Amino acid sequence: MGEPRPAIAEIQTPMLRIHFTDADLARTSVAAGADPMWELVLSLHRLQNRRGRTLVDCWYASARERLASTGLTPDVKNRLIPIAPQSMYFPDFLTPDEGRHGFEAAVEAIEGLPRKELDAQLGIVATMGDGLGAWARSLADGDRRARRELAESLRDYRRVALEPFWNDLHADVDADRVRRSRDVLNGGVHGLLHGFEPLMRWEQPVLSVVYPGGEDIDLYLRGRGLRLIPSYFCWKYPVALADPELPPVLVYPMHNGVYRTRKENLLSSGEERILGNLLGATRAAALTAVADGVTTNELAARLHISPAAASHHTRVLRESGLIVSTRDRNHVLHTLTTAGAELLGAGRRG
Repeated sequence: MGEPRPAIAEIQTPMLRIHFTDADLARTSVAAGADPMWELVLSLHRLQNRRGRTLVDCWYASARERLASTGLTPDVKNRLIPIAPQSMYFPDFLTPDEGRHGFEAAVEAIEGLPRKELDAQLGIVATMGDGLGAWARSLADGDRRARRELAESLRDYRRVALEPFWNDLHADVDADRVRRSRDVLNGGVHGLLHGFEPLMRWEQPVLSVVYPGGEDIDLYLRGRGLRLIPSYFCWKYPVALADPELPPVLVYPMHNGVYRTRKENLLSSGEERILGNLLGATRAAALTAVADGVTTNELAARLHISPAAASHHTRVLRESGLIVSTRDRNHVLHTLTTAGAELLGAGRRG
């Protein structure tokens, strides 16, 4: 989906160069799941303009409708978008490290941010574009009521715009984690980092990332390691924190190469259709095999069928909302969705 991404060497844009030591390689990891605040902020970016929107179409229309029907659209426009602009900079405080412990932990960290840091980061936003609106200026001035309103707006936006889609989003994250796990098994952390090509280029000890902006950036990890965070709403280029002293993270887009043919609401309302599509022992065996994460050729070999037959079965499972398929270089990797895992679990219990 989307336009083909050229090789890094062909793009004449500034680079983010991440410098590793041996200690950093040992401490590099892929996040266990989607980060709630990164997804929230990057989803706001998808609402602001058309860039990358075709990749999240199944979310975009329904999210806008739900925001409008619940009366939250003004809050999004007047509170959230002004402090999370689609630009080269948005405040680090919106994506705190506490997000790894869950959404509420992140919100509490935002509410407890020292006023000096809040003012400094919003001050940068104020110098860009249309600047800050009246509410955002009161937030920068340390108004406690504005802080409570920010927390309320973040919770409301997540509940209305993101939670209905969260299971689908996590299915894509799980598919990406299977792919990264295979890279680690095949080549350790070097295999993991090489596996991001052409999105990034690993030439030990530097990971080079296309990073549009005014100039090249060098990030020295200094033994802290790097946490790689897959993101559904990240578009085209990876994103890092602006402050190099914060715990290093690199958020990367995971949706390119993901095949989706299911309807958004099928997972909750189409049980009868799903079961109808699954009639037959071979397809049930295919679903069981996909639980381990398999390519089309691996599935064919495991079930002793042709690759064409395996491809047909995965297409039906995908259209039923039970699996997600991801292009992994020369292969297509199949993994379960939440609905697929639940159905498989129910079958095993039965």
